[in-house]
Amino acid sequence: MSHSPQDVHKKVLGKKGERLVVAYLKKQGLRILETNFRTPFGEADIIAQDQDEVAFIEVKTRSSDKYGTPREAVVETKQNRYKQIAKFYWLQTGEEPNARFDVAEVDADGTIEYIKYAF
Repeated sequence: MSHSPQDVHKKVLGKKGERLVVAYLKKQGLRILETNFRTPFGEADIIAQDQDEVAFIEVKTRSSDKYGTPREAVVETKQNRYKQIAKFYWLQTGEEPNARFDVAEVDADGTIEYIKYAF
């Protein structure tokens, strides 16, 4: 299965953004529980413990705002998928945490805008 140069670029850009956000979250005192947590419903980019909350974090990295801001790409379908991922995670861990859903925007220069309780 071949991938176009654009697909490869997007994948590399996305992984770079996720690494930056993991480092950012650790500096903020969060404990990373999972990265790229795969379920039958999709993948959560990052799951992190923030005091008494578990944050399910969607990372959106963009090289430009040509097609809108990264947070605008987290549409209702993606939000509903994250809620299903959280339920699956709870079944795996055996406990239902106090959860929240965050979005981390990463722009081309590596600047992070972190939105707690994004949805």
